[in-house]
Order: sequence, then C-alpha cells, then structure tokens
Amino acid sequence: MKNQILYWHRNDLRLHDNECLDYAASNDRKVLPVYIYDERQYRNLRLGFRKTSYTRYAYLRDTLAALRERYQKYGGNILILYGKPEELIPALVIKYECEEIVYQEEYMTEEKLVESGLQSNIDSATVRIRPIWGKTLYHRDDIPYTAQNIPLTSKAFRINTSKATKPRDTFATPKQLDFVDVESYGSLDYDKEIGFSDEEMSYSYDADAYRPGEQAALDRLQYYTYDSELLTSYKWTRNRSLGQDYSSQLSPYLSHGSLSPREIYHKVKSYEKDIKKNISTWWLVFEVVWRDYFNFLGLRLGRRVFYQNGYRNKDQEWSEDPDLFQKWCHAETGVPFVDAHMTQLKRTGYMSNRGRVNTSSFLSRDYKIDWRWGAAWFESYLLDYDVCSNWFNWNNQALHLYYTNPVHQSVKYDKATHYISSELEYLNKLPIAYRHAPWLLSDDELAEYGIKTEYKRPHKVYKKWNRSISNIEKLIDAV
Repeated sequence: MKNQILYWHRNDLRLHDNECLDYAASNDRKVLPVYIYDERQYRNLRLGFRKTSYTRYAYLRDTLAALRERYQKYGGNILILYGKPEELIPALVIKYECEEIVYQEEYMTEEKLVESGLQSNIDSATVRIRPIWGKTLYHRDDIPYTAQNIPLTSKAFRINTSKATKPRDTFATPKQLDFVDVESYGSLDYDKEIGFSDEEMSYSYDADAYRPGEQAALDRLQYYTYDSELLTSYKWTRNRSLGQDYSSQLSPYLSHGSLSPREIYHKVKSYEKDIKKNISTWWLVFEVVWRDYFNFLGLRLGRRVFYQNGYRNKDQEWSEDPDLFQKWCHAETGVPFVDAHMTQLKRTGYMSNRGRVNTSSFLSRDYKIDWRWGAAWFESYLLDYDVCSNWFNWNNQALHLYYTNPVHQSVKYDKATHYISSELEYLNKLPIAYRHAPWLLSDDELAEYGIKTEYKRPHKVYKKWNRSISNIEKLIDAV
C-alpha cells in the first residue's frame, strides 16, 4: 500500500495544537483529511425537535468552511460527506489506499459505538487504527487517576490533578502538508439530505457575534487577552448576560475543537507574566479545568449521566407536561429573566452561564419537568454544545445544586433590565420595575401599556418567589 493515512476529523476542527494532524503528517505521509456529518445526529426526537437543530448545523458547516480554507492554503482540502462514519470510512480507506486511520478518541456512549463499528469494519491485518487523546487540557495519561477512580467532586479533581501534573506543551502548526489526491471533496452543505424545513432554517446563529472557525477562535483569544485586557476583569463580569465582552465566549470554539484548551492555558500564563496575574486569570483557567473535570467524569460514568435520576440515582419524581415544556422552549413562561435567555438561545444559539443556571433550574425545580428534556433542547441549539458539559451541568442543576430563584436573579443581575429589554423589546413599554414581574399588572393595565397580547402570564406564581416579588413592589412604590 502507499504511504497514505486517513485523518478522520471529529470535534477537532483546527490545525494548531493538533496531535492527530501532527501524527498524520509525520514520516512523509500523504494525508486524507475527512469529516462526516453523522446522519444520526440530525434525527427527530420523540420530544418533537431534532437532536441537532439547523442553528448548530449552520455553525458547524461554516466552521468546516473555515477549516477547508485552511487546508487549501496548504495546497489540499478536506473531504466532507454525509452518512455513517463507520460505513463510509472503510470504503474510503480502500478507494484511496490508506494504510492507517487516525482520529481523536472520544469516550461517551454514542461516540464509542461509532468507533467500535469502525473497528469492526476495518481489516486490522492491512489497516492500522490509531485513536489519540486530544480533547482535554490535561492528558489522560498524566492525571493521577485511573478512569474508574475519577473523583465525583470537581474540587478533588482540580486540586489533586494540578499538584500531580501540568498541561503539556502545544503541538506546532504544520509548516507543510502533503495530501492524497481526491477527485471530489464533497459539499459543505447537506441541508437537503438532512431534510431541514424552511421553518427550521429561519433560525440560525448570530454570525456577527460568533464568527466560526480556527482563525476566528485565535483572534478572539488574542482580543480577550492582550488586545483588550478584558481578562483582567473576567471574575467580576462573568455573571452578566448582555453583550460580547462580559466573558471570553471561547466555548463554541472549544466544543468544535477550533481552539485547543492548551492554547488557552498557555496564553493565559503568558498574559500573567506580561500583563497581570490576578483572580480573573486564575478563574479562566479554573473554567477550562472544570470542563476537563466533566469530560473525565464522562470517561468514568458514561451513560449514567443520561439516567433520569442522575449518576447518583437521587430519588426524584418528574412531570412530563409537554405544554409547559413548550412554554419554556419558546420563551412563554411569563418570567422575563427566563424568557429573555430562552429567546436569545433560539435567536443566536448562545446563552450566558447565568442564563443557563436560571433556565435549567426553572424547568427542573419550578416546572419539575424531566431535566433530560431541557438538556436535549440545549443540545439541539447551543453552538457550544459539549456532551459532558451540557449533560453534567443539567444533572447537577436539577438534582444536586441549590435552587435558583429567577425573580431574585433578575433583580440581582439585571436590575436596570438592560438585558431583558434587549431580548423582549415589548417590555420596554413598561416601567423598569414591572419588567421583572409584569404579572403584577392587571389585564387592563397590560392593555393600557399595549402588551396584553404579547405578554404571556406565568403558569404559576410560586410562593418561594414572594420575598423577591416584595422587593420589586418596593421598587415600584419608590418610583
């Protein structure tokens, strides 16, 4: 066979700090980069929506377009197909006479099933398969735990891991690449094969706010650190929801692998030497390590994160009320702080951490809807969807963490309602205090303000909100 290797891209859509690519390009081999839209990721769920929405698909498509441009600068390209990787890759190996397959190793249920299927369909006597660990800040071989002994608490993982090791150095971006000759590299767009409707395609991500691709990721990292020095104040701005600069907003790049977590780490360490080291720089690294913790927890627990009562099997009864669930999905709960964040998610594919905490707590703790329904909705829409981060965060918010009062949080984090008013513009007709709790107005008063038809009253005003509502009433009386 020829000295050729197939590199199967997954959530590693970059050239910098990419051990898979570094390995593929070694020994003067010709590389065949491949990405396959897995048709199963776009199936319709019984909940009435797709596992992956058009919003997420469009961002992925444009990320792939950026990666294709990167490869073209090297005189090559990336082959993009639609179907099942474990069926298409073996045929490609035969067609293009590849003697080895390399890919970034995954560890959750669906991904491992695909890997197992691929291994079953490959003749191991003639074709080698090399999975490489590359998704986390810390390498699996360096942490002080076996997979079965990953701690169930983030603090234990973070402290012990940071004492035992440190992140590895980054891999250099290749200076040159040699490519397998391919007659057709496939389309970027498979919306017809997926079957998106016109209604589904009417929602997409905010391309101005969340530019896709590796160069956009590196630009954002440079901007948030050296160019603007916003990193210095990250600890004090990260709980906001309005605008682009309250947080790093690097998560969409991390989830697609357009940006390496090690690149972030080493950039922050350089920033600490050159600009300033403080609690904010520590905190950004903390967030990246938190992401690691969830990924390694996924390595240990696997499918248990998808259990209705969580990986700790907590005794809890859930409601399955599709009408209430639809109100939550489509920003009709009547609670502006919740509805504003749900509106932003559907409009842009993004939501702040503060929004995720409140919307997930509301669905699971107030509506008492099966938390997995909400996790699936987030999976469908979030540009930065990561299986472990999403499902473990939902698991914890629904079953383990404290209750988050959305009325109290509204006043605490958006007192002047700048964020609420930006997403729910019709509420600008109300005095500021009422924008936190419009249900305090009668139908006649809502009609006088001209929002009776637009505003949907809450299904229920919960007693646990009473203290926060009283504080809002005091604000109203003070006007």
